[in-house]
Amino acid sequence: MEKFISCCGLNCASCDARIATIANDDELRKATAEKWKLEYNAPGITPEMINCTGCREPGVKFSHCEACEIRNCVIDKGFDTCGDCQDLETCTIVSAIHKFVPEALTNLRNLN
Repeated sequence: MEKFISCCGLNCASCDARIATIANDDELRKATAEKWKLEYNAPGITPEMINCTGCREPGVKFSHCEACEIRNCVIDKGFDTCGDCQDLETCTIVSAIHKFVPEALTNLRNLN
């Protein structure tokens, strides 16, 4: 499977918002909005919001990705990903992601 690693280590290549955006797939946008409404207890998500090219790529971002504290920290520090930061293992900003998706931390470790 293709890997397209985000600032925090998640694989954007497997993100339904990015897949729907790249493929211009409105059915996937609808399905993703419904799934995320339940999964993230976010009833305000609409299919029109499901657009993202990936947090490290130019172009449109999903609203959370645009305002993401992790992404903004990486940008502010001039890094490509959290994997470039010496505080990766102890960072309280990205630790919640790594707690729930340990593969994200592995992805960052494997970048270097």
